[in-house]
Amino acid sequence: MIDYFNRYRVRKQEEQHAIELDKNGKAKYTPEFITELAENEVFVFGSNHAGMHGGGAAATAHRRFGAVWGKGVGLQGRSYAIPTMQGGVESVKPYVDEFIEFAKCHPELRFLVTKIGCGIAGFREEQIASLFAEAIDVKNIILPRNFVEIIRQL
Repeated sequence: MIDYFNRYRVRKQEEQHAIELDKNGKAKYTPEFITELAENEVFVFGSNHAGMHGGGAAATAHRRFGAVWGKGVGLQGRSYAIPTMQGGVESVKPYVDEFIEFAKCHPELRFLVTKIGCGIAGFREEQIASLFAEAIDVKNIILPRNFVEIIRQL
């Protein structure tokens, strides 16, 4: 009986991280729950400028993927912080643009973007997804399903 539960738990963890590929081999969507990363993957999360990674995806980034307490922007460990807590959606855009350029310069990495700004920061998915419109064709940037669907409607 215990063996069954252990196999079920492993299978559920694999399902959570399974990445669906499109016909060109590009991952379609970021998994809903990310608990592990492959060797070349980076966890992209919403942060605050002060780097107080106390809740939501930021806490996951800090606990699991090397986000540095006190650093609120950029690559750190196996995570990448995009500030979302400093104002309106227009204040997030430059950081998203910077991230997209960074990802383009690092094709050896695959960036799994979470629904940044749509939790504690309080933005609607429509507001944030549109900021990632340019990322839709960048092979190593993987976006959440809802972001992709919203961008395709733009």
